[in-house]
Amino acid sequence: MSTYTKPLYLQMNEKQTTLLAFDRQSVWHPYTSMSDPLPTYLVSSASGVEIKLASGEVLVDGMSSWWAVLHGYNHPVLNKALTEQSKKMAHVMFGGLTHQPAITLCEKLIKLTPQGLNKVFLADSGSVAVEVAIKMALQYQHAKAQKQQLKLTKTKLLTVQNGYHGDTFAAMSVCDPVTGMHQIFEQVLMKNFFAPAPQCKFSDPWVHEKNDKELIALNKLFAQHHNEIAAFIIEPIVQGTGGMRFYHPEYLKACRKLCDQYQVLFIADEIATGFGRTGKLFACEWAEISPDIMCLGKTLTGGYISLAATLCTNDIAEVISQGEAGCFMHGPTFMGNPLACAVANASIDLLLSSNWQENVQGIEKQLLKNILPLQSHPRVKASRVLGTIAAIECKQSVNVAAIQKRFVELGVWIRPFGTLIYIIPPLIIKEKEISKLVNAIATVLNEEDCFN
Repeated sequence: MSTYTKPLYLQMNEKQTTLLAFDRQSVWHPYTSMSDPLPTYLVSSASGVEIKLASGEVLVDGMSSWWAVLHGYNHPVLNKALTEQSKKMAHVMFGGLTHQPAITLCEKLIKLTPQGLNKVFLADSGSVAVEVAIKMALQYQHAKAQKQQLKLTKTKLLTVQNGYHGDTFAAMSVCDPVTGMHQIFEQVLMKNFFAPAPQCKFSDPWVHEKNDKELIALNKLFAQHHNEIAAFIIEPIVQGTGGMRFYHPEYLKACRKLCDQYQVLFIADEIATGFGRTGKLFACEWAEISPDIMCLGKTLTGGYISLAATLCTNDIAEVISQGEAGCFMHGPTFMGNPLACAVANASIDLLLSSNWQENVQGIEKQLLKNILPLQSHPRVKASRVLGTIAAIECKQSVNVAAIQKRFVELGVWIRPFGTLIYIIPPLIIKEKEISKLVNAIATVLNEEDCFN
């Protein structure tokens, strides 16, 4: 039971209380009900790894604002990039016009990402980056079939269960339709093929006699349906919202080989894993593979402004461009936004000029030391760590409202879902701040009110 007695919002003034009341009545937040909404906490400011609430609490951020904040909040280098660019232009259409921040960003991304990704399409969110990737794959197959005077048959996607690729419709169609969060839309989504989720743990040794068995179902789907499959899409190494599951690089390597064998495009969704989160700059590097299409987002701007990128090979770009449409049929209004591109350039430069690998290793070392022992707690089913990502899988689902309130009382910002309590802090986090996050998790595990 919680022993904390101080009422939240104690230090809030009348205006702040009125704002929260309107928020509860009229502002629809993600994944919550409007008839009985989850509580929201009014933020007054954020700096470094701390979020300050209007009620006075200062919280260590364990979520990086849903994986996005890489260097912490209110960073002077990113602030400067944003303000300097705003003096020149905040936005200009990308159709028929271009600008230095976008050109520089695309040049950086081509140099940093795996070999062969030489064309960049800039969009405005991670879900849109996945939509773009899927449209690229489908338009590529359409143009290729037309050129060869063949009937178009490659109109579906193949993926694995427990995956998550976004909330827009094409993205939802490659999220798990049975156990995933979008199952109520299953009847109206494009029908795709799903292989069993990889069970081979990242940290376990890869034994071919044992692990090849779980590739059998994937092999079978490729063999039976490759003439229907335009592309295979997967989150490299880390299945995020689908369970915070870390699978073995050899599985990813096998996926790449199957795509090559059956002439299926390989899409790597690196929106959550890109820019150092797993200990490699991109998670594909663990398997030493290069995809045909790669999606980036979240940390691309250091968490400042929504921006995403979809990269592809020269072959894909050329085939699409020489097809019936003569161009790629997509064009978001805010694609290539100068403010976003400028801060993305600053964020990438900041990352590459830092000791980011050493920082990630230090965070991982402390998380391994403090998170893995929680495996023995009677309420815990499993605990796992990779890079800056740590997850506690519980035997019961969490009571989101109760556990969120308790975390705020304990001075941390952690937002669990389902049976998972996980953290993915900014790269600048220090030992004492990690300890505060872990101690808060250990505390709530002992409190019955925090679970259903």
